[in-house]
Amino acid sequence: MELIVAGYVKVKDRRALADLLAHRRKVLGELEPVSGIDPANAIRAVQDEIAIIEAGIDELKPPPGTLPENEF
Repeated sequence: MELIVAGYVKVKDRRALADLLAHRRKVLGELEPVSGIDPANAIRAVQDEIAIIEAGIDELKPPPGTLPENEF
């Protein structure tokens, strides 16, 4: 996941990162109510991936004061 995010950051593809983040959040939402097995490891892995993606999105944010927040 780190390599994927780094690639998107390198080419400044914020939309791809946002799509990836939305997908991982959807997966997390589907894992949380799972019963019959212990999804704890999968949930932890997806949460780690979400943190990596969010860090990549943060790298693409313009410096404070350069654009209005709603422009990003």
